[in-house]
Amino acid sequence: MFAFTGAGCKSVAGPDYKSPDAPQKADWVGGTELADIAAAKKAIEPNWWHGFSDPYLNQLIDRAIDGDFNLKILALRLEQAGLGIEDAENLRKPTVNFQAGGSFQKQSGQASTESYTQSTGLNWELDIWGKAKKAVNAKEAEYKASEADWRAAYLTLVSSVATRYFEILQFDEQIRNQAATLEHNEKLLRIYTAQLREGLVPESRLLSQRAEINTLQRDRLELERQRREAEFTLATLIGVPAGSVKVPGGRLTDKVKILDIPAGLPSELLKRRPDILSKEYRVLAAHNLLGEARLAQLPKISLTASAGSASNMLSSLLKTWTFGLAPSISIPIFDPSIKTNIKSKTVDMKVAEEEYRSTVVKAYEEVETALLNVSYRKQQKEELRKQIANLRVVRNVQYAQLEEGLVSQLEVFETDRSLLGAQQSLLTTHQQILADMVNLYKALGGGWPAEVVSQE
Repeated sequence: MFAFTGAGCKSVAGPDYKSPDAPQKADWVGGTELADIAAAKKAIEPNWWHGFSDPYLNQLIDRAIDGDFNLKILALRLEQAGLGIEDAENLRKPTVNFQAGGSFQKQSGQASTESYTQSTGLNWELDIWGKAKKAVNAKEAEYKASEADWRAAYLTLVSSVATRYFEILQFDEQIRNQAATLEHNEKLLRIYTAQLREGLVPESRLLSQRAEINTLQRDRLELERQRREAEFTLATLIGVPAGSVKVPGGRLTDKVKILDIPAGLPSELLKRRPDILSKEYRVLAAHNLLGEARLAQLPKISLTASAGSASNMLSSLLKTWTFGLAPSISIPIFDPSIKTNIKSKTVDMKVAEEEYRSTVVKAYEEVETALLNVSYRKQQKEELRKQIANLRVVRNVQYAQLEEGLVSQLEVFETDRSLLGAQQSLLTTHQQILADMVNLYKALGGGWPAEVVSQE
């Protein structure tokens, strides 16, 4: 019997836990130049968003961490998972109950009778095979998975707040660009109005200029609408009603510093990303539940003990005692539900393993995409700067020629539209670079410490 409880029992429970096989990468491909730079940088700091050097952003993120409802819900689920461990531990302990009672009878013509009883009982299923311990291990793994879920939600929240804040500052600068272009076109309108009085231009030119101003005004209103909508979303992320947050105006290119590329190799990703750790801990939980199901094939040994006394008088109740001990063994000879449960838990573990592999592959994609986007968008930003410089020279020449009648209104329109479009694209690209930096830090684990999933 003892030989069976050792190596033989372990064989029934199945092999020790081993991390699932997953696709491997040796290095990053996207944005090769940046990936090379990353190797020389220090690892991600826990409060990595401080690197943007924007105190107001830091305040927003602090408020969001304190107020976000999703984080609070996940914290409560983590508490529930902790209670699940306690509940599973209780199943390994004996239960003791106490009962006491009395009865009184009186019949006509007879003396009254009374009796008193008290008893104590103990029930204990001995976990000699480790089946209950497997259940505890599964709950502990689920707790770790819930903890990783909270970290993943924390990282998503921080990233969302930062990205939305950058969008608001982008809209601020785009609104200013729109206002500056409007001012130029209103100046043109005054020129055409004066020329119309002198009969130098037809009225259609004046009407065309007013229509252009209408278009610019409409686009400005749309930018203002988008900014307010972004503030509503930001308020929800912080956990306050929409309209409660008013972000002060600012210049994206002046206020926010672009972060350095963080260090991080593909092999480190599996130990740092909360979502990957969450999936692997659920593989571990499934592994333990399968072991528990397999151990259910072994005999179940229980110990029942009772002690009590009975008396016709309360004063003598504790003078006499009876004690009983009843060990029992239950051997599952034929129980089809045990085999079915083993098959079900085997499938559950396979599903958990595939979900883990899928998360790993998706994580590689997110890092590669962020590196690629930062690399190419920095190049696009440089081309936009050159385009804007060239268009400004063209516009200045055209405005000088306009009063002399040497350039057409259509040419001025086209140059102004191209310049404004390039300026707005430059701001959008700058904001996208910042958002890609946020995505990269998030994709690399966001500063959470490395962690190895194992059976303790």
